[in-house]
Amino acid sequence: MTKAESKEPINEEQKILSLNDIDASLTYSYANYLTWLFDERVELIKGKIFEMSPAPNRFHQKVSIHIASILFYYLKNKSCKVYSAPFDVRFPATSKADKDVYTVLQPDICVICDETKLDDKGCIGAPDIVVEILSPGNNKKELLHKYNIYEEFGVKEYWVISLTDKTFLKYTLNEYGKYFPSKLFTLSEKVYSAILPDIELRLDEIFED
Repeated sequence: MTKAESKEPINEEQKILSLNDIDASLTYSYANYLTWLFDERVELIKGKIFEMSPAPNRFHQKVSIHIASILFYYLKNKSCKVYSAPFDVRFPATSKADKDVYTVLQPDICVICDETKLDDKGCIGAPDIVVEILSPGNNKKELLHKYNIYEEFGVKEYWVISLTDKTFLKYTLNEYGKYFPSKLFTLSEKVYSAILPDIELRLDEIFED
């Protein structure tokens, strides 16, 4: 059995210093992920590595900060909390032990209402809301994998924001555990959330540059 397939975290002398040392054919766990010392940001999807896009551009950062700020002030003194990337969200299929977790994502923004899911490493389990802000560098295969993960693990709302088109699409989990999409919201429209019923997102303000 290879070190990456091992059920135990790899030890100190086995730490990987460069992304080039990763063997893409192997399956890696969160325990492996924690030992990597290279600077590139990566995500794990069912044990496979996806390198994240380079640092977000200025407009991406502006939109992200704007949405996170709206959520932060709305949630002040409430039980739900908002976090922005880089922030590890682990999706355990069975055990929550690091060596048994094979999917770790870093959504641009997430809202977590169950504080028992929070620990010093981030979030263990599905957030209530996940926000992904699409940039030209996003890989379509990666996005499909993420959609499937968020649906499978029960993320109640998945917001997909396109910077190129200045659009907002919201997926809501139904009673059968499947996503159904909202209409495609564009400039001049407002978006509301069933999870956060009093919040109002004005797209003209969100996309203002």
